This record gives sequence, C-alpha cells and structure tokens, in this order.
Amino acid sequence: MPRTAQVERITSETQVRINLDLDGTGKAELNSGMPFMDHMLDQIARHGLIDLAVECQGDTHIDDHHSAEDVGITFGQAIAKAIGDKKGITRYGHAYVPLDEALSRVVIDFSGRPGLAYDIPFTRASVGGFDVDLFQEFFQGFVNHAWVTLHIDNLKGKNSHHQIETVFKAFGRALRMAVTIDPRSADSTPSTKGVL
Repeated sequence: MPRTAQVERITSETQVRINLDLDGTGKAELNSGMPFMDHMLDQIARHGLIDLAVECQGDTHIDDHHSAEDVGITFGQAIAKAIGDKKGITRYGHAYVPLDEALSRVVIDFSGRPGLAYDIPFTRASVGGFDVDLFQEFFQGFVNHAWVTLHIDNLKGKNSHHQIETVFKAFGRALRMAVTIDPRSADSTPSTKGVL
C-alpha cells in the first residue's frame, strides 16, 4: 500500500500545499518562499529518503513566521496521513549528525502524544536572512500535527548554519528510521497498548 499524502492548508496568512511519499528516493521540489528553509527541507527529503514537494504562498512581506509555522503544521499533517494507523512501523528513530565543528542529536517517537524538547544554543540570530527562532515554530507545528514526541539537541557548534543543518539532517534520518516498516511486526501496532 502506498504511503503517500497530499495536504493543503489555507488560512488568511498562508496557502500551503505538500505532497510526499514516505518510500521515496529523496527527491524534492521546494518553493516555500523562504530560501533557507527550502535548503533545510531538502535535507529532510534527502536524508529521510522522502519524496517531498512543498509550495507555500505566505505573508512574507510581514515576516517569515506564519509561513515557517504553517509549513511545519502541513508537513506534520501530511506525515500523519501517510503513516496511517502506524501498523508495522519501527516507531522510534534517532540520529547523530556532525558537520565540521557542529554535532546534533534528534530522537523521535510516533507516540500519539505531541511534545517538543528543543535545545539549540544558536550563536547568531539569523542564517541566510532567516530568523533562527522560526525553526522552533516549524518543529512545534510539526509535532502538534504529526502527533509525535521529538527531542532536538545541538550538542556542539559555533557556526549557526552548521548547527541547524545538522539538526535537519539528523531529523530526516531519525524520521526515516521511525517510519520504516519492520517486517517482523508488519501487522501489529508497536505499543503494548495496541494503539498509538
């Protein structure tokens, strides 16, 4: 059964459309209106082996806040839709990723309980003209709508570009691990409760 989703979210602030395939090859078509965010979304696609298309038209003449948050929300909705009843998934995923002096760890659990623990001590306020505070808004929107628990820790780093790039690469790899079908439990839900 294909694990794909198409989701559209329209508000007075943004119009977001996302198509994804959890069992893809890492192809990405990205036009979020935020060039640096597109660079980060590309890391999710490539390292998560998710085929991902993102189109966002937002009120970026004000700032990028609404677009970053709504792309996160829509991406979370698309992941939840593509994963369905969660039967057979590995459920948990984790990854450590370095980039030069920076090192980040991301751990994800498709728990059905939204929660974000986020610790990135950025060394500057913006990267590529993008406000680094908005990365937390993206991930908060994602966890609230994908119904996952997500821990993000930048363990080392002096270059803010390296810090956030290691986070997104690790997130893609952790996501890939968590949504992988475990053939030994393909017909069961990975929980002693029997539901997630």
